[in-house]
Amino acid sequence: MPLSATRRKHRFTVEYPINASPKILYPYLASASGLSQWFCQDVRLDEDRRFNFIWDNQPHFAELNSHRTNRSARFVFLDGNKRPTSDANYLDFTLEESQLTQEVYLRVIDYSEETDDVELQEMWDNLILKLREQVGG
Repeated sequence: MPLSATRRKHRFTVEYPINASPKILYPYLASASGLSQWFCQDVRLDEDRRFNFIWDNQPHFAELNSHRTNRSARFVFLDGNKRPTSDANYLDFTLEESQLTQEVYLRVIDYSEETDDVELQEMWDNLILKLREQVGG
């Protein structure tokens, strides 16, 4: 049985208010150049338009599975052969704007083997701090 089939997946969801418009935020969530400024060591697009997220000098390939301009982006991670798998890890970024208060919220869904909510919360808090520094929000 493959290793990934034996591990349980965990869905971690968190929301952050960000003082920037969806139009300004979206490129930081859905483009390689934007993501590389706050999310990980580097992000590159390969010739097949797959995203290569680099953490600790290790490549992690993902496809932009779905997106709505200025609203949402979902990255589904691929296996070591750059192929989709069932129950794959994914990251989902969704921007929501309150019509009442005009506040913008970024909702993050991190679906992976990482099950420590405290560690995930700290990691995302730090990442969002970097994102806010980039967008001035």
